[in-house]
Formats: sequence, structure tokens, C-alpha cells
Amino acid sequence: MRPFPILLLALTTAIAASGCQDSAAAPAAPGTPAAAVDPLVAEGEYLVRIGGCNDCHTAGYVERAGEMPQAEWLTGSPLGYSGPWGTTYPTNLRLSLGALGESEWLTYSANLHTRPPMPDFMLRQMREQDRRAIYRFIRSLGPAGEPATAALPPGQTPPPPYFGLVLPEG
Repeated sequence: MRPFPILLLALTTAIAASGCQDSAAAPAAPGTPAAAVDPLVAEGEYLVRIGGCNDCHTAGYVERAGEMPQAEWLTGSPLGYSGPWGTTYPTNLRLSLGALGESEWLTYSANLHTRPPMPDFMLRQMREQDRRAIYRFIRSLGPAGEPATAALPPGQTPPPPYFGLVLPEG
């Protein structure tokens, strides 16, 4: 079974059902959950969860069937994906988005072109409001973890663990 069509269907369903309102991020009072102040934070959490972001960007998420505290979400993974493009590693989104302002993220994500297996086309096709919600949710988690391992060029064998993605000849 190919994961991208399933992921695309799930993400498309979420986008169609989301219908979130435009709102500006309000600062949270001490002790107030961010989602209580900004409804886009809750919408972003939903989109991240059903969009499969954690599947790659959270080490151990799939193995634990998603039973993992949010404090561990989206900090990247040491699992490489090796193929004709080289080897890529899932980014620590909490650090990456922490370095971007919201308008920078919206521009970046609307024009994102990465290497496999990231389905960047799905992010580019999202409504701006959904990308804004994802940004606000990830920012609400705060910085955590270490930067992702740098990508390796084609032909260089990565250290384990990694998935070797072999394309059919022809």
C-alpha cells in the first residue's frame, strides 16, 4: 500500500472540513493553554495529527501508535530516507518554525520544494489559513530537541537507521 495517496486523502479531508476563521494570535495569559486563546492552535494540532506530520517528524510516533505526549512531537528523527536524491532526515519542525515569523512561514510553505519523501506538494496546496494554523500550533509547543541531521548526497551510504527506497528500473 502506498502511503502518499492515503496521506493525501486524509489531508484533503481535513482541509475541506476545517473551515477555520481568520484570527490574529493573541498572547496567552500565564497558565492559559494557547488553544484557549487562539482557536487556530487547536486547528493546527488537528491538521498535524491527521496530516501525518508526526509519522516522520516525531521519532517513535508510528511505533507507539501515536501514543506519545505532545512535548515529544515534531522534534525530528534520526531515521534517514535514502534514494536516488541522496539521504534526507525529517526536520525538527519546532526549531525550524521557531526561527521563522508567521509571514515568512506562509511564504516559505506556499513555495516549498524539498526532496523525498516529504509530500511538499500537499503543503503548497493547503489553504493559507491551514498553514497558519499549523504554524501557530507548532510554535505553541515551544523549541525542543536538536537540529536534524544534514542531508547526504546521492551515492553516499548513510549510517543506520535508514530506509532504502529503491525505484524500479525502466
